[in-house]
Amino acid sequence: MNEIRDLSVGPEDASTRNARLRVTGMHCAGCAARLQRTLGELEGVRSADVNYPLETASVELAADGAGVARLVDATRGAGYDVAGETRVYDIEGMHCASCVSAVEKALMSIDGVLEANVSLTPQRASVTLADRAIGDNAIVDVIASRGYHARPHLDRFALRAEQEREMREQAERDLARTRRLVLLGLVLSAPFVAQMVGMAAGAGMFLPPWLQFGLAAPVMVVVGARFFASAWRALRAGSANMDTLVAVGTSAAFGYSTYGWLSEAGPHALYFEGAAMVITLVMLGKWLEERAKGKATDAVMALMEMRPETARRIDEDGDETVSVESVQVGDRIRVLPGERIPADGEVDGGASDIDLSMISGESVPVTVESGDSVTGGAINGAGTITVRVTAVGEDSQLARIVQLVETAQGGKAGIQRVVDRISAVFVPAVLITSVLTFSAWMLFGGVAATAVGAAIAVAVIACPCALGLATPTALVTGMGVAARHGILIRDIATLEGAARVNTVVFDKTGTITEGRPRVTAFEPGGGGDRLSILALAASVQQYSEHPYARALVDYARAAGVELREAVDFHNTPGRGVSAVVDGRRVLVGNAAMLAEANIDAQGLGGDGTRSIVAIDDHAAAIVDFADEMRKGAAELVRKLKDLGVTAVMLTGDNEQAAANVAARAGIDEFHAGLRPADKTRWIAVRRAAGDVVAMVGDGINDAPALAEADIGIAMGSGTDIAKLSADVILMRPEIELVVDAFEVMRRTRRKIRENLFWAFIYNVVAIPFAALGYLTPAVAGAAMAMSSVSVVSNSLLLRRWRRREA
Repeated sequence: MNEIRDLSVGPEDASTRNARLRVTGMHCAGCAARLQRTLGELEGVRSADVNYPLETASVELAADGAGVARLVDATRGAGYDVAGETRVYDIEGMHCASCVSAVEKALMSIDGVLEANVSLTPQRASVTLADRAIGDNAIVDVIASRGYHARPHLDRFALRAEQEREMREQAERDLARTRRLVLLGLVLSAPFVAQMVGMAAGAGMFLPPWLQFGLAAPVMVVVGARFFASAWRALRAGSANMDTLVAVGTSAAFGYSTYGWLSEAGPHALYFEGAAMVITLVMLGKWLEERAKGKATDAVMALMEMRPETARRIDEDGDETVSVESVQVGDRIRVLPGERIPADGEVDGGASDIDLSMISGESVPVTVESGDSVTGGAINGAGTITVRVTAVGEDSQLARIVQLVETAQGGKAGIQRVVDRISAVFVPAVLITSVLTFSAWMLFGGVAATAVGAAIAVAVIACPCALGLATPTALVTGMGVAARHGILIRDIATLEGAARVNTVVFDKTGTITEGRPRVTAFEPGGGGDRLSILALAASVQQYSEHPYARALVDYARAAGVELREAVDFHNTPGRGVSAVVDGRRVLVGNAAMLAEANIDAQGLGGDGTRSIVAIDDHAAAIVDFADEMRKGAAELVRKLKDLGVTAVMLTGDNEQAAANVAARAGIDEFHAGLRPADKTRWIAVRRAAGDVVAMVGDGINDAPALAEADIGIAMGSGTDIAKLSADVILMRPEIELVVDAFEVMRRTRRKIRENLFWAFIYNVVAIPFAALGYLTPAVAGAAMAMSSVSVVSNSLLLRRWRRREA
């Protein structure tokens, strides 16, 4: 059973802190760009990223700079709102109203708390947070500083899942309302369509001006209300957004047409159909965009909904069905066939096959029995098992996966930052262009009605929204697809760097090979007692995580050897281990380690799959190991070569062992006898020479190299520290996932560039056509709406990605 115990993100810089806000009221990516600029200009803000599809604002603050309260005020001042996250805590030790007041004041002193309500009976605190990055521990510590004990009433992960469901339900209600407005707009605009068709057929049919006014006015007032409200908020904040263009364009068309009707101008001078159809078509585009945007975030919601609502806890009186939030570390729970496992834990009774497909992408059920780890959210197979809980709530693997995916989805590509700066000046530039278009037509003798139509078309057709959606929609979709296939990507920088990788470095043991070696021979030298030497060697190795160490310990236990306590244990990475057992100095390692200890091991070096046991400075035995090649290793190397990527193997084993494995895997370049520091230096040298290096490893000794590489990739069977150092985590020990990771990252990056290309080309081509009068306002509105829809739809094509089976 594969275990991923810690997927947490590393600590923040002490001089900064991060805040994460959920923002409501944004209607397009232009809104996100404007808010990002507003937040970024606040004193004490190091950086700000506003993600429109996820509706989040991630802000890096100087530790002594702007507070979250200022972020909330600035967000609301820009015309948006911050959705608070409510958490509930049980408190012990409060006795009177003064206690309640003291706790409330303490909670309100936390930067990022919007509201705190404390009740004496029951002893409970309800805290509403603007900053969702604040951990439960921070709340509990503040309450503890006032002399009271507190703990979360509901674990944070459960509460977030419930709130996400509520927000998803609200989004569905909003989507239904938008749909009704679209239908109203289509019904009222249908006569205008008939008029346009008649004109195109040469019938010269015009609706009476009073009827055109009567049809267009409700569309402006009812269907278009959100655009005018958003434009007004932007104007009050001293900026402009995409809704400003729609509001200005349609208001100009409606106002000019109303003036023409009242002054009895001819029907050719009226643009009521333009105003009505622009708003209807843009609203249709918004409906399609919101519908697609919801699908882009399905991956995280699907993960959060995997945890069951109840658990079957075992106590002295038998089984008791309880809410999953009440399950604590150390509890024993029973899982029946077909049920989802409620929490991370270790099997302590029974055996079964569990389905991890939704968590790790593992398509084949995994057999678990006593002593194996299981992950909350996995589906139990045909057997009944009992599980001792080891992690709950936000400490669970499922919660950490969600955190990683959300962190990655919330990132921003370097090119998107350039786009944001362009979008910030785009709307004012378009408004100026619209005025210049009208002026040019009038200056060169154009008809007023034609000039107005061209100016309106320019204002309406320009769409910064498509530019703003290009990166986040592709990023959210791509990261979600990767997570469903067992590939966790930490951040956007990793995705951008994947396309430039030209060298992939592999560790040998546990990466190219299975990492589950077995002892094939244990041969004492000089007539020593075999079992006594084996007992000493295994007693030292029991403290090591190296695969060879685990294999030797298993071999000793199978031989009936009793392990003893070892003291003064030392681990020399890339060499071996040493300790004192029963007063005797024992070394177990390779020939290089014994040579450094001045122990004569000549002739015992073997082929690198051999360890040497030395007791009291004398070689005492040799241990031979066998480790199978990992399935798919040779095919992976071949695929990398097809991509133009060089595969290199770095290992601590000797030359002969390394050459043997490299030849079987098809790796042309390898370096043997390296310590972890040597691997790190080798990668640093290649990077300095201009190579972009990815490192694939799984052990503690790989952690420095994983951190040094441009992209570190940790295998799912690896150690926690390796995963903490990695940029990409493969949740299954399948080496073929390396190619899958590169493929999905490169496809996501390609989608981002496709989206940006078409969004830019659209504006470059469309604005001149509109200015020259080739596009009516109605056609311009349809084109503008479809540009955003096409970008989102192109991103959603990533959901079709499937790994290629060998």
